[in-house]
Amino acid sequence: MQKPVPLLLLKYGVLMMTIEGRISKLCDDAQRIVIKVGSALLFDPETGQAKSDWMAGLAADIAGLHAAGKQVIVVSSGSIALGRRRLGLDTRSIRLEEKQAAAATGQVELAQCWSEVFDAHQLQTAQILLAPEDTETRRRHINARATMATLLGLGAVPVVNENDTVTTYEIRFGDNDRLAARVAAMMSADLLILLSDVDGLYDRNPKTDSSARHIPLIAKLDDSIMAMGGKSDTEFASGGMATKLAAAQIASPAGVDMVICSGLVPRPVTALRNGAQASLFLASTTPVNARKNWIAGALNPTGHITIDNGAINAVLQGKSLLPVGVISVSGQFDRGDLVQILNEGGDVLGCGLAGYSSTEAGRLAGQRSADIGTILGYEGRAELIHADDLVITRQELDSNQA
Repeated sequence: MQKPVPLLLLKYGVLMMTIEGRISKLCDDAQRIVIKVGSALLFDPETGQAKSDWMAGLAADIAGLHAAGKQVIVVSSGSIALGRRRLGLDTRSIRLEEKQAAAATGQVELAQCWSEVFDAHQLQTAQILLAPEDTETRRRHINARATMATLLGLGAVPVVNENDTVTTYEIRFGDNDRLAARVAAMMSADLLILLSDVDGLYDRNPKTDSSARHIPLIAKLDDSIMAMGGKSDTEFASGGMATKLAAAQIASPAGVDMVICSGLVPRPVTALRNGAQASLFLASTTPVNARKNWIAGALNPTGHITIDNGAINAVLQGKSLLPVGVISVSGQFDRGDLVQILNEGGDVLGCGLAGYSSTEAGRLAGQRSADIGTILGYEGRAELIHADDLVITRQELDSNQA
């Protein structure tokens, strides 16, 4: 039986929270969590078989998080490792086309493995395959985000992997640490947990240097911290600490706290919540502010949407912009492009990512969301701009609009 986490320590007469306690509290407070799992944890290198007992333990951990009302996304490696075994490919060297064939073959079995362990807890899984463009291109970004948000809202556990069957080395994430960080940023997650074969960041490689010192808290990713990852071509850093530090560089400015901890134990998230040694990388902002900065930091807006006073009141309260509140649409833009939001006087209220093209938005202006299917010929989303994709910069109505 594991001992309770020592949340508080007395130092100089003042109660101080330990790093372990802080991480445990982050796990308790986070509402959306991304958990990354590497191939080394999932599969037995001797047999090439999935470690079903270990996967079942992690599934039980995630079921516990779900029971506490949290949303969880799993970023899982393993499709290539499984596919290699299935296709009898050489494990020492593999050509790009063979790697893609292995990914296509192994992804089927990987999805089945996750489905089986989550079925035991009555949790539905969903397979999501992403390429870099899906997180970086705004149009694809909002599509991928909306799909995963819908799955999370329905209580499912999205299992994400890189779409290795179509990507090439030149346009890849390169590793699932960075993919997990991109997913966490895209989904405005509160916490990213990287399950590893090492229990955090060390100032030197602990596998070769017994005097290596564990670094429990990283508040800023300066050059001295990045140097601890070593060179990417070293055994320790290849798919290891260097890529995890690169993931932290993505997560921190996106408002996502990140933890590196050992995944070698049967119930790794439970162990983390109970005070297992780990390294915590602090976010440099909040997920909401990071996303708004990302949206506002787009290039020049390609169109304008003028809205009425009712819609202004709604968006000022943090609600989405619905077609019924739109007076007019100008400019040429596609779904996912940045547009400015104007009041009837032409003042800029903010900006957002369009949920429809300018042609579609013009046809929907002033119409009810319930009529979108009739007007466009397909059932689109109810929002012209979703609240998550909307940045309001003018917080007060003019006196003649109040």
